[in-house]
Amino acid sequence: MKVLVYLGHPAHFYLYKNTIEQLRKDGNAVEILIKKKDILQQLLDNQQWTYHNILKEGRKGNKIGMAWGMVKRTIRQSIFCIGYKPDILTGTSVENSFIGKAFRKPVINCNEDDAAAVPLYAKLSYPWASAILNPFVCHSGKWNEKAIKYPSYQELAYLHPNHFTPDKAVVEKYSIETDKPYFILRFASLKAHHDTGIQGINTEIAQHLIDQLLPHGRIYITSERELEPQFEQYRIKINPLDMHHVMAFASLYIGDSQTMAAEAGVLGTPFVRFNDFVGRIGYLRELEDVYQLGYGIHATPIEMKRADGSLQPNGKEALYEAVDAILALPAEERRKTYQARRKKMLSEKIDYAKFLTWFIENYPQSAKEAKEQKENTKFWEKFK
Repeated sequence: MKVLVYLGHPAHFYLYKNTIEQLRKDGNAVEILIKKKDILQQLLDNQQWTYHNILKEGRKGNKIGMAWGMVKRTIRQSIFCIGYKPDILTGTSVENSFIGKAFRKPVINCNEDDAAAVPLYAKLSYPWASAILNPFVCHSGKWNEKAIKYPSYQELAYLHPNHFTPDKAVVEKYSIETDKPYFILRFASLKAHHDTGIQGINTEIAQHLIDQLLPHGRIYITSERELEPQFEQYRIKINPLDMHHVMAFASLYIGDSQTMAAEAGVLGTPFVRFNDFVGRIGYLRELEDVYQLGYGIHATPIEMKRADGSLQPNGKEALYEAVDAILALPAEERRKTYQARRKKMLSEKIDYAKFLTWFIENYPQSAKEAKEQKENTKFWEKFK
């Protein structure tokens, strides 16, 4: 089988990494398309994978630039498909859905954000996708009945114990002492189309967090946006392939990035997520409210209720209180508590890479089977 995987974001490299390797081991041909996005090319180069960049020049962040970028990617991907002739397309891109429809090829769309949080993406990609894969707790809007749900998270495609074991030696090569508390702060750029109007960690809040954390351990900052001069002393440059090892031994992660908060959670590292997506994304609400692996704090002070009717904490003061609550636990007790919560979460989730590989290799029968067996716990056991 000839598979075309389109990666549009660094997180998608991790999402598909183990599936691509397994597909190739099973004798399938796999080609990778990408667009220029942050450290995506660096990740692929570090992995020594061959890929085809269909938007080397990147795109402008305004609406016209985004639309023109989509047009160029669609044209270039179509030309590539004429030559490659894939049997199936998969990824998280809008273009896959357009091209699959035009070439009459099945498209497997993977997404874990609720449709209401990424409305433009859902409207453009879901109607034309052959299959939509979402976690059980993700609401797919008016395509909810079409979507195929699974008991896992995309982060468990690469951070499930089947695929990842934290290594202290990797962390210590950055002169980080793993036997002493340290904290990871992450500042996202919040420039994607769905980030419009979204508030996160500004300069004032970042300084307060640093002052709050300094008495308890070392601080390391990674940032998509340009850092203010006073924060440069905390910046750490880490090979992206090593970042999850560093996260796994951290005492706390704080950031305005969705993906890194979820990664911290599934690793058993307590997290505090601060942005205006809080309360709108099902899988993160589950990590926070059901498994208690972290806190979601809505950045803008508004009244918002959780599913159980309790008020969702919001605003910067709630952020500082959440950080204090985590710091109040002694380091060793904190680690044991959050690792126990992680263990419970893992007992109820599957290895998503194993499921995704099976789904692609057995499509379309896999779609029918996953739909029919949705409530059958024995069916999901084979993907543990």
